[in-house]
Amino acid sequence: MPASSNAGFWDHVDALRSVLLKVAAVVAIIGVGAFLVMPWAFDHVIMAPCEPGFVTYRFFDALGSRFGADPTPPDFHVDVVSLELASQIFVHFSAACWTALIVGFPIILYILWGFVAPALYEHERRGIRRNFVFGNIMFYLGVATGYFLVFPLCVRFLADYQLSSTIRPIVSLDSYMDNFFTLLLLMGAVFELPVVAWLLGKAGILNRGFFNTYRRHAIVALLVVAALITPTGDPFTLLVVFIPIYALWEMSSRLVPPPPPSEP
Repeated sequence: MPASSNAGFWDHVDALRSVLLKVAAVVAIIGVGAFLVMPWAFDHVIMAPCEPGFVTYRFFDALGSRFGADPTPPDFHVDVVSLELASQIFVHFSAACWTALIVGFPIILYILWGFVAPALYEHERRGIRRNFVFGNIMFYLGVATGYFLVFPLCVRFLADYQLSSTIRPIVSLDSYMDNFFTLLLLMGAVFELPVVAWLLGKAGILNRGFFNTYRRHAIVALLVVAALITPTGDPFTLLVVFIPIYALWEMSSRLVPPPPPSEP
């Protein structure tokens, strides 16, 4: 029996409160450090996709020239402005908090694991422990994909899009930061798909037959998702985004049990 089966309701409440306090402490400690380095991070990391010399644009220009993709204009630049008096200080605090969540993700996950583990059987704990490192690696791969691939492509397209030549494209600081951290965390969550598939497979909910049956549907759906993320029109950019997303689908299919003999 799991160790927590003998614990009362209020014992669980106290344990949950302790877990939340630990998570808050981790976020606060890392957040203080992030707050101190945030001016440097803005200049060299967060605002880097606004300039034509960003590493992703240089890579696409070198590789995409073989496929006829449009190069990044040499005068490409995104003007980000602060529209509210207190925007910069609020963004400073919020960016530090979001950074703390991203950097402290493995610690937070470990603390949450300590709360859930007593409710699991020993064989269940062994299985999840083996995938703890894998889940963290996939999360940071997703964040890196969001930063180096998805967000720069969105910035380049949306900043150059013009409804009228009389409209000067200027991006507000709040809008830029909302999109920046939303895309990074969204891609981090998307890259957890193989871990979720493995857990559902262990629970007997999902098997490889699902992936075999719906592979064609998934390809179409993932192409639509890639097109929505990068509506630039050229096939090279679409392919660059589609490949890692489809690779997640195939990886997930290899982490679940094969279908029973009666299934296709």
